[in-house]
Amino acid sequence: MGLAHDVMHKVGHALGGVRAGVPKLASRRLGGDRVIVVSSPAFVDGQPLPLSATKDGQGIAPEITWESVPAGTKSLALVLEDPDAPMHDPFVHWLVYAIAPSARSLGPATVAAARQGKNSNLRRGYGPAAPPPGHGVHHYHFQVFALDVPIPFADDVGRRELVEAMGGHVLGWGEIVGTYERK
Repeated sequence: MGLAHDVMHKVGHALGGVRAGVPKLASRRLGGDRVIVVSSPAFVDGQPLPLSATKDGQGIAPEITWESVPAGTKSLALVLEDPDAPMHDPFVHWLVYAIAPSARSLGPATVAAARQGKNSNLRRGYGPAAPPPGHGVHHYHFQVFALDVPIPFADDVGRRELVEAMGGHVLGWGEIVGTYERK
């Protein structure tokens, strides 16, 4: 490996104990019942993400599926966060909202039917998993929320605005967690 990788690995290792933390995830802040069953044909809950969903692969969002959406749902939202990031708040990898309440999956082929917000890199769309080398295993929480209102925002809203708009409107939520580590 090169000098840049060695430096990044040392920085990642030095920051090993610095993490935003699970309590700061959108699902833990918003509350509501965990009733939605979330899965993926690309990975198993608690297991590694496919390489294709990482910066070291093609950087393509994995397909996420769900069931048991509560009655009265007017819209769905997906928030993908990494609470292991060495930051104050979880690193946002993907914000998708205004998902039709009848939808039961989201992936590269279906995301165009919804709106996408800005990730922590200030870009619209999916930001692939790319933890600092040497920082240890990171956990990527794909959180799906059922809301009793439609989300009125156009594209490019940020996490803070989206979570504020969702506050008090969560009928239920669920998640699947994928992991990734860069040595």
